[in-house]
Amino acid sequence: QVQLVESGGGLVQPGGSLRLSCAASGFTLDYYAIGWFRQAPGKEREVVSCISSSDGSTYYADSVNGRFTISRDNAKNTVYLQMNSLRPEQTDVDHCATALVDNSGWPNWGYWGQGTQVTVSS
Repeated sequence: QVQLVESGGGLVQPGGSLRLSCAASGFTLDYYAIGWFRQAPGKEREVVSCISSSDGSTYYADSVNGRFTISRDNAKNTVYLQMNSLRPEQTDVDHCATALVDNSGWPNWGYWGQGTQVTVSS
């Protein structure tokens, strides 16, 4: 019953844009922080962006800051990642994940989606 599903990936030309969606079924995202992660071929998984469940604060990796925008629509139970000015090196698999934040402000990652493929190529 519990699912977290990413969508919106695909093939895009360098400089193009994609909007990824992270949709929850069987539970609500209202109480979770949400993170987006990427994993390029042969590379370690890394955090791309996060958004809090409370004050709406956001985090962006230095490599995407200024080009990507994370947002959430609790009414649709969905989190989005708008990706602009995409580069060939961003060919990767992108995952979203939920987190509950402990008293120290540290995220405890819980549900993970299956991932969506992003290919940036001319």
